[in-house]
This record gives sequence, structure tokens and C-alpha cells, in this order.
Amino acid sequence: MGKKPELLVTPKDLEAVQTLFQAGADAIVIGEQKFGLRLAGEFKLNDIRQATEMAHKENKKVYVSMNALFHNDKVGELAGYIEMLKEIKVDGIIFGDPAVLMVAREVAPDMKLHWNTEQTATNWFTANYWGTKGAKRAVLAREINMDAIVEIKENAEVEVEVQVHGMTAMFQSKRTLIGNYMQFQGKSLEVEKRDKERNLHLYDAEREARYPIFEDENGTHIMSPNDICIIDELEEMIDAEVDSFKIDGLLKTTEYMEVVTTLYREAIDLCVEDRDAYEEQKEEYLNKIEEIQPVHRKLDTGFFFKETVY
Repeated sequence: MGKKPELLVTPKDLEAVQTLFQAGADAIVIGEQKFGLRLAGEFKLNDIRQATEMAHKENKKVYVSMNALFHNDKVGELAGYIEMLKEIKVDGIIFGDPAVLMVAREVAPDMKLHWNTEQTATNWFTANYWGTKGAKRAVLAREINMDAIVEIKENAEVEVEVQVHGMTAMFQSKRTLIGNYMQFQGKSLEVEKRDKERNLHLYDAEREARYPIFEDENGTHIMSPNDICIIDELEEMIDAEVDSFKIDGLLKTTEYMEVVTTLYREAIDLCVEDRDAYEEQKEEYLNKIEEIQPVHRKLDTGFFFKETVY
């Protein structure tokens, strides 16, 4: 029997943490807007503490996202925050900015670090470079194909994490683009919510595509119009022993995440333990996810089977 990848999910609140662990998740990514980008929900330190207690009771893991890019004004806050995470005993910190790595090495030298810059982890040399600096895992870019993923895993000296489901980030600007637009239109900003709850979209009539757009304290984020889903294409990455499969729950309900997590749990287990049964069953898994997809959000296979083009 081969090695099972970790099933990693992003809950939106404490209630969802329990639900998704019961659905079969092995680990969660949580954090707060101040330090982490595009999180499914806001978890302050007290929530992180409760989530970690829940997780460790069930032998599950908690990773805290600190993948924002930090300007000088926030760098001074990193040490105190990381010290608190160390005290809470979280299982790892996700970083993109080397400032996080430098501070963590100083105040929490035993903390496991996951390197995630969203889009620059495209080859194994870079993954291993960050490994020499102290990272234990590389979160691969969403824009590379299956062959590249397998090749990186074969040559990486760090763990490899791949997103297998959910929306992906297409654009970020520190500017408050929606707010600027509304100001230009002369609308009252107090009334106009611009965050994730507002459900704003950019619409491309030619492609019949809707791009979710929202604003938070890290600026403006534009997301992909489709959701990645490769529940029926897990064989190659499982055979390559990719370490972690991530389901991103951004802008999804907990009910949706529970179903998807349950299906991926079953698919992963079957793919490892009984490949023939998985081959028979995998189309059914895909159909079950199709049934609960939000209107206007098609499923696709992202860049997994494309030539990688930048």
C-alpha cells in the first residue's frame, strides 16, 4: 500500500473545524487577515488556540497562514504573533515573505515552516533553496502541470503540497480598487460593503465567466471563475507520493466543504488501497461534486493537463 497524502482544508469558523475533521480532513489552514492572504475565515489567536486543542485531541494538524507581504510597519508585530503561535503549539506556519522565516528562526526555531508564495514555486531548485533556509514544505504554484509536479516531487528535499480543489487567486493589488471605483461613482463607502460577504463579480460576457472580487486590509483580490477539481485524476500524484492535497474553501459554505472533504477522503483512501475500485468509482465522485457546485462556477482541471504558459 502506498503513502497517503495529507488532506488539508480551509475552514471558515470553529464550527467548521470540527465538521471538516469529522468529514476526514487531516489538517487545516487558518489565520487572520492581518498576516495571511485569502483565508476562508478570520481566526484570532483565541480561535487558533481552540482549533489547535480540537485538532490535537484527534491527532490532526493546524497550520497558520502568514503568507502576506509585510511592509516595515508590520514587521515589528511578527515576533509577538509567532511567539503566541509557538505557545499555542500550532503545527506549522505558512510564509511567503522571508521576514516571517527570519523572525521564526529567532523566536521559534523548532516551528515547521511551509513556503508558499502562491505562484513562484515552479521548480525543484527553488523549493530546495527554501529548504536550505529552513522551510520543510513547498506549496506549489497552481499554474504548473502534472508532469512538472511529479518531477518536482521526485527531486524535492522538502514536502510538496498541491491544491486539488477550489478557486485560485488571479490578481492582487494593495490598492483598494473597488473602493476607489465607488468613490469615483460618488457612492457612499459606508453603505457599500466590499468584502467577501458582498458577493461582487467581474463579468466577462464573451467567456460567460464571473470572477469573484473582494477587498480586505491586504487590498483587492480577483479570483478564478472556475473551481479546480481533480478528484478523478489523483493516481499520478499519489504514486509520486505528493505529501499534501489541499481543498481551498474560500467563498464556500461549510456544507459544501463537508461534502467535498468527505468525497476526497474516500477517493484518496480508495486510490491508495484499491486502485481498481477507485477507477470504477471516480466518475461518480466527480458527478457528486458537480451536483453541489454553485451556479456559474464550473469545475475544471486548472493547469494540471495544460502546457504551462505564463
